[in-house]
Amino acid sequence: MAGAETPRRIPDEIGRRTFDLIIVGAGVNGAGIARDAAMRGLSVLLIEKEDIGSGTTDSSTRLIHGGLRYLEYYEFGLVRESLREREILLHIAPHLVRPLGFLIPIYGDMKRGPGMIRLGMIAYDVLSYDKSLPRHQMLDREATLRREPGLDPDGLVGAAFYYDAQVPYPERLTVENALSARDHGAVVLTYAKVDRLLIENDQVVGVHFTDMLNGGEHEARGRLVVNAAGPWVDEVLRGIGAPRMIGGTKGTHIVVDPFPGAPTEALYVEARADGRPYFIVPWNGRYLIGTTDTRYNDDLDRVFPTEDEIDYLISETNRVLPSAGLTRDDVLYAYAGVRPLPYKEEGSPGSITRSHIIYDHARHEPQLGGLISIIGGKITTYRSLAEETVDLVFEKLNRPAPPCRTGRIPLPGGNTRDWEAFAANFVATSGLDEPVAKRLLRIYGTFAPTVRRLAGDDARLLAPLGPNSLAIGAEIPYAVRWELAQTLIDVFMRRAMVGWDPDVGRDEIETAGEIARDYLGWDDARVQREVADYRAYTERFRPREPAVAS
Repeated sequence: MAGAETPRRIPDEIGRRTFDLIIVGAGVNGAGIARDAAMRGLSVLLIEKEDIGSGTTDSSTRLIHGGLRYLEYYEFGLVRESLREREILLHIAPHLVRPLGFLIPIYGDMKRGPGMIRLGMIAYDVLSYDKSLPRHQMLDREATLRREPGLDPDGLVGAAFYYDAQVPYPERLTVENALSARDHGAVVLTYAKVDRLLIENDQVVGVHFTDMLNGGEHEARGRLVVNAAGPWVDEVLRGIGAPRMIGGTKGTHIVVDPFPGAPTEALYVEARADGRPYFIVPWNGRYLIGTTDTRYNDDLDRVFPTEDEIDYLISETNRVLPSAGLTRDDVLYAYAGVRPLPYKEEGSPGSITRSHIIYDHARHEPQLGGLISIIGGKITTYRSLAEETVDLVFEKLNRPAPPCRTGRIPLPGGNTRDWEAFAANFVATSGLDEPVAKRLLRIYGTFAPTVRRLAGDDARLLAPLGPNSLAIGAEIPYAVRWELAQTLIDVFMRRAMVGWDPDVGRDEIETAGEIARDYLGWDDARVQREVADYRAYTERFRPREPAVAS
């Protein structure tokens, strides 16, 4: 990542040039498209109304998985694509994506019995014929309880064990795609809200947008526009004669500390209340439990977990792990988001396809030439979605498409021939405590040494942000100078990842503000505003209040 100084937010020439491609929305799909397009030589503008990865991407279950459940709906192509992409991500982002074992406990009253699950496991192995992960195992009742003694033994028949993968921080996956796009020449604009599409002679020729940080309105022109706004796709299309595209469903998760009977691996469980599968996943020393799946038609900018959803996840966890004894007081925080699924009037939310649709408006609405909308998609398949989209872009530009290289070229933080050797060397030579060094590696990958060099011998930049934190001060200026962060919310939630700690970063935010003042030149008024904005932002997680000392 070249360049230590923060570039001008909105380039002066933004309205005087014509991009090959403008991408609206910097979630994982938009950022992935931007990276692929820029790597293939297109001039690209990636524009986002908030921060990179701040919508659906940061409200997922944080898994890279083949979608075992999709086999029920005969989506074999999607499962195969997902399993292939899982293998690619394990190689191009070894710092962010890692294997994770899953156990499916099988009970006699489940609608998915042993025979169905065994068939699913066999199909999963067949469809992942090129994988590096081990094949599945079927376990009897006794072996299952030896492996996970906390499981409810009543009615337990056995279990299936298999491997998928976890991406603890999909926000970082998205940020690295955007940074790679930038390093290949793309212009990346955050906090730039597209107010409307520019249409001339039945052709979408660009976007009109507002600078949400500094005010002012601008236009940017492009030969093609890709609407990758996730749940907001229909908002971008409002008033131009396009059909409804999105029928979003809401997913809620809770985060808890380790508890009695907690599993050593991820559990993939069928909920008794509604038969819907959900996960209990080890995550950063804690447990991530979710998700719900209900239709959502309310305010997309205010998607918060409800107490009923939290109670549902607690109740189902206590049922399958009776010794857990979880209560509302055990929930550190919860979060919710909306899946940008294709619009479907009827049917259960679970039956709506998770496969993506790349919608070329010119083929359906001739008055909207030059516009492509992305509907649906999963974190797991973002890269293949991007490849398919960029292939279509070259076709519509009447240019030969250079080969896609995103499946072979690592993401910036994974750019090393031997990740394990690189990581071991950094831990041994960084001069940092081992937990601090390992945390930097998990977040920044091969740029962990860059963060360490920025700290130098400065005690404040080397010091933890708080007494219970492993994050160090240097991550604040690093996020703003090198990683396109504009606010402390960006820094904590999608760069340094402090916002996902048990206290959602509330104990560290004051220190972060002081570092921003002293090392980035923010004045006191801005620091106070940023700290207050962050505290207000975290209320959406319904965080547990800290215990009061007696």
